[in-house]
Amino acid sequence: MTAEIIIACLAFVGGGIIASLVCNELLLRFSQSLGIRNKNDVVVRWANESKPSLGGVAFFIAFVFGAIAYSIVFQNENIFHNKEFVGLMAAGVLAFVMGLSDDAYNTKPLVKLVVQISCGVILVYTNTIIPLSGIFWVDGMITVIWVVGIMNSLNMLDNMDGITGTTVLFILFSCLASDIILFDWNMNIWTLTLCIQIGAILGFLRFNINPSKLFMGDAGSQFIGLFAAFFSIHDLWTVGVKTQLNPLVGMAIVLIAFTPAAVDTFTVVINRLKKGQSPMVGGKDHTTHHLVYAGLNDKQVWLVFLLIAFLSTIITILAIIFAKWGNPWMGVFLTLYFFVVFFILYRNTIIHKR
Repeated sequence: MTAEIIIACLAFVGGGIIASLVCNELLLRFSQSLGIRNKNDVVVRWANESKPSLGGVAFFIAFVFGAIAYSIVFQNENIFHNKEFVGLMAAGVLAFVMGLSDDAYNTKPLVKLVVQISCGVILVYTNTIIPLSGIFWVDGMITVIWVVGIMNSLNMLDNMDGITGTTVLFILFSCLASDIILFDWNMNIWTLTLCIQIGAILGFLRFNINPSKLFMGDAGSQFIGLFAAFFSIHDLWTVGVKTQLNPLVGMAIVLIAFTPAAVDTFTVVINRLKKGQSPMVGGKDHTTHHLVYAGLNDKQVWLVFLLIAFLSTIITILAIIFAKWGNPWMGVFLTLYFFVVFFILYRNTIIHKR
């Protein structure tokens, strides 16, 4: 049975890679200008040349392809009877359409916020909820805030070649590892959906690592943000409950897994508030930018974030294993990793300014 599960997972990862490669290659050939926005906005955008912002289309296509493939292979299971999956699909469609509209028309921030809140409400309504307090309306509000926060955080992090794609890739690896560790390779819609999206991101990075040929755009960052938020709730926030430990264990594990994105978001928010600026306005003051100001090139910055994301996943896996063994304190202790990374990158923004 384990061999069959591994083969199925590899097949879905491979399918995601192929779908992403083909989709992105066709989009590059199809368009030299479609999806290019903020063409002359050198104040906000880091890249000094315009490129198609259509890479996120492949994420959505891979997701749909995966749902269809799963329905064909496992005909005895109707995925549309799965309330959580229907919620993921509905919220995912909403996030993707909103992001695609933003790529084309620069949607107003209030509209984006309303859509993001709606995505969170859909997840709560379909029983995807962070089990923190045990009080439904409190946990529901926390879930909505989490979804909005992650969608915006990953959108903000999408400021340099390969950074967001790599960060989300390792977050999803952490979610997949949680599935494997806690449920011993149980082949289901969640495992295989994760696999195909991991494949889609790997295929996208072929075009997005510096020097990139295309960006994921808001269609990508909003959809993949919603996707990461969902699976972090499904596989990481719930670790404390699944192992019959304190729910705060899940919070600690999530903080570790999201270290690259969380550190960047907290750093930008703190620095902008100190200057009396809005945290929601774009700019070249992210941790990635300050690493360039410190003397690194774009490719080296990506390698730094690749290392941080890789270590985040390794430490997350260790925390999950200890939680499975009944040790709730190791996960809390391992959050020191987050604070060490935050201290280093935040300090760098103070020392090396533009």
